[in-house]
Amino acid sequence: MDLLRASIADIGQQLRKKQISSLEITQYFLQRIAAHNSKINAFVTSNDNAEREASDVDQKLARGELLGPLSGIPVGIKDMLCTKGIRTTAASHILKNFVPPYDATVVSRLKRSGAVILGKLNQDEFAMGSSNENSIFGATKNPWNLDFVPGGSSGGSAAAQASRLCAATIGTDTGGSIRQPASFCNVVGVKPTYGRVSRFGVIAYASSLDQAGPIASCVEDAALILEVISGFDQFDSTTSNQKVPEFSKNLNKNIKGLRIGLMKEYMMGGLHPDVEKTIALAVEDLKRMGCEIVEVSVPLTAQAVPMYYLIAASEASSNLSRYDGVKYGHRASFENLSKTSLEEFYMRTRGQGFGVEVKRRIMLGTYCLSSGYYDAYYKKACQVRRLMAEQFQNCFNSCDLILGPVSTAPAFRIGEKLSDPLSMYLNDVFTVSANLAGVPGLSIPYGISIDNLPIGIQLMANHFDEQKMLNVGYALQETSPMTWRIPNV
Repeated sequence: MDLLRASIADIGQQLRKKQISSLEITQYFLQRIAAHNSKINAFVTSNDNAEREASDVDQKLARGELLGPLSGIPVGIKDMLCTKGIRTTAASHILKNFVPPYDATVVSRLKRSGAVILGKLNQDEFAMGSSNENSIFGATKNPWNLDFVPGGSSGGSAAAQASRLCAATIGTDTGGSIRQPASFCNVVGVKPTYGRVSRFGVIAYASSLDQAGPIASCVEDAALILEVISGFDQFDSTTSNQKVPEFSKNLNKNIKGLRIGLMKEYMMGGLHPDVEKTIALAVEDLKRMGCEIVEVSVPLTAQAVPMYYLIAASEASSNLSRYDGVKYGHRASFENLSKTSLEEFYMRTRGQGFGVEVKRRIMLGTYCLSSGYYDAYYKKACQVRRLMAEQFQNCFNSCDLILGPVSTAPAFRIGEKLSDPLSMYLNDVFTVSANLAGVPGLSIPYGISIDNLPIGIQLMANHFDEQKMLNVGYALQETSPMTWRIPNV
């Protein structure tokens, strides 16, 4: 069996037929990590119990016990999700040695379905970044070209998946952090509807925007993982009671008659020529499948980036105030702690614990929430956000899905944008709107640049309409020239 290109369903089928063991599957991926991770820097913490967990699956199979849908499947987890007994750092010095006493709900549901956790994956510190360069573990490299970024903040998840260091990964998406690295690395990434997946145990960045989701090698795998991790959670009051469809079983390539919207604001210029060609190719393929292409408009997407960074930074300022060095995490050393003022204690601990980009966003958010500025900035951004969400609803009254680019260009070189934060922020121009509106988004591989760098396309659907989005992605996967293409790492 070719595990390099085997879907989760294929692996599961062979496992149940006892033609391969869970331990053999896990050892295969552990060997790939040992051979290639030093170049890519995707895995930052390993699960020392992975082989034992795989053996437990084999023992259950031998006893004839009913296995879960992900039994024996090796999965990597972004370092933003708490994992009981496995270090969880959010790629920050302030949490460098933190070992959670509990699992995030996403992780516990993966385990309950039988998945084997291989370890934790690199990311931008506290998920703040679009390149995976803001990490205490160093930058993750794009496996298609090690001089380029894999995208962020879930760059470790996308790079590990692209180079098949595991069968699937989990990322988080606050403003495009699943979809953009998926596009840069030639894998499938799903940002679910806000409330579809529990945020319990996901280290908070911006609570009204954060969502965890799957990064996989194909739409079928992404659909199955989404099915496993979705659903109401008593520990997260923002999760929805909406019934979770059997996404993987309901996949349907027949998309004839669907109306696909091309957003006017996304197609008004400024795109890299290779991105334009990729979108045009997808449009022609959709037409051949019987879809109707219509122009739609969400005018307030023009303000999406400043809106997003006001809201996200403000919520980050509040969420990250808990890291003070008192209960857990990094604590600065002092010659005489008893004579140190509380203000000095906090300043030195947080000054040492947070990186440059995190400090920048904390300061921006604190300013936006300060007396005299709250109404002018944070409150106003939330009001405009509501109006933009209404525009999206109006848009979905005239189309089933929205098709567009994930990013203005393919992956950029490591270090190219680090000194220009504004340029880095503008990289999120096509992805932040889905988070602000709370709608689901999907990135699937569809093109390649003249420099041999992957290019994804983005689909957005109405709230809780992931099935329709996955179906169109499933159909497009059949015509994509990039499906299952794996880089030579």
